[in-house]
Amino acid sequence: MSTHISVPPQLLLERILTLEIVRVTERAAVSAARLRGHGQEKAADQAAVDAMRRELNKLPIEGTIVIGEGERDEAPMLFIGEKVGLNAGPKVDIAVDPLEGTTLCAKNMPGAIATMAMADGGTLLHAPDVYMQKLAVGPGYKKGVVELDASPADNVRRLAKAKGVEPAAITVLVLDRPRHADIIAGVRSTGAAVRLITDGDVAGVIHCADPDNTGVDMYIGTGGAPEGVLAAAALRCIGGQMQCRLILDSEEKRERAHKMGVTDPKMIYGIEDMARGDCLFAATGVTTGSLLSGVKFRKDVIETETVVMRSVTGTVRYIKAEHRQLDKFHLD
Repeated sequence: MSTHISVPPQLLLERILTLEIVRVTERAAVSAARLRGHGQEKAADQAAVDAMRRELNKLPIEGTIVIGEGERDEAPMLFIGEKVGLNAGPKVDIAVDPLEGTTLCAKNMPGAIATMAMADGGTLLHAPDVYMQKLAVGPGYKKGVVELDASPADNVRRLAKAKGVEPAAITVLVLDRPRHADIIAGVRSTGAAVRLITDGDVAGVIHCADPDNTGVDMYIGTGGAPEGVLAAAALRCIGGQMQCRLILDSEEKRERAHKMGVTDPKMIYGIEDMARGDCLFAATGVTTGSLLSGVKFRKDVIETETVVMRSVTGTVRYIKAEHRQLDKFHLD
């Protein structure tokens, strides 16, 4: 008597695709890691994009890239609107950043990751590749504990009060950019600490979700909108709050956003506005950072570390893998 396991449609993202999207980010990370420290940002990004596209096209999905990369810096891109997958299975929205931290990878500095999110079709924000104001805190606070339009100093004081500590006990993560000088000064004026990162604001936002281990309570700053949606997908899985606003400071950007369905250019987006449905998030370390270990090339084994999360269950899995069938990575 033959038996088969049937998976209800609502569990399809979980059962079938949780491990599959890990394979996608693993391949991208390994391809990029081969160019660590070579000073070739575009080449590393291209290698990650090619590997990610190859793997996405093997999945049993009808996938649409809704968050791609590229317009802003002419990087190689999995372009917005591109169809991926075997055109069979669930309709899904996909957000990708095949190599977050291209500079980190090129310089072999900590914290480069390959990352993507997958969600029910029509549930991820279609954000243009523009800049976005971002504010994020971890789980456990009442809604609206911090506000995007409040000053950085005010937000530090509000968070400290909610946490039951002095502002001096708060640490805020900020991208190290000249445009953030006022934010940094505002945070420090309260006695709070600033931790600066050179790149990688998806990982930066995720740090807020686990302050006990990362020491980061809040993320403030302006970065790419695609990375904002990816970070929102991750926070949707592990808890936390995020508020964002697109920076549409030219007619061309407003027009582009309008074509993608953005009707209110001044809207403040919460997590549920950016990632509404059941979503999966995965990230694989390229270079070792505080979130994940980087790819290790041994004699006959390639080692990777990936985090994969799912919003419906709140499950977070860390997957350390030893790959012995090396030809799957298309190594030269």
